[in-house]
Amino acid sequence: MPEAKNTRRASVHIGYDGRVHKSYREDRADERMATEVAVLRHLEAQGCTFVPRLLEVDWEKKKIVTSNCGTRVQHLSDRKIKQLFHKLEHYGVRHEDPFLRNITYRNTDGEFCLIDFEFATLLDDPSVSLKPDMATEEGAG
Repeated sequence: MPEAKNTRRASVHIGYDGRVHKSYREDRADERMATEVAVLRHLEAQGCTFVPRLLEVDWEKKKIVTSNCGTRVQHLSDRKIKQLFHKLEHYGVRHEDPFLRNITYRNTDGEFCLIDFEFATLLDDPSVSLKPDMATEEGAG
């Protein structure tokens, strides 16, 4: 599988079938994975279409598999970035890591999508949140 991202906290690979495989490691991996799983399940239940769909969860291997939301965006205005992350709040989620690195573009429908929810907050359940200082580090996640 081609590697899409490899950081201290996670590795992401795109399978030959197009699905995204994310493995968590170090720095509260279990908690970050639990947050991302809870948030993705919440967003799917809310009918949010501009985020990945959670397809598989393997707690033992600390790994999830999601649908693919396109390719990473290289350039976008600050105004558009803020607009995209604000749109997510209508679905009851604050991303907490609102940077360009967490935006993709899906060619199939021309939609910008948001990814990487391990630090997100559920607005109606703030206990589901890992809003850390480390989210602001370049290349977090």
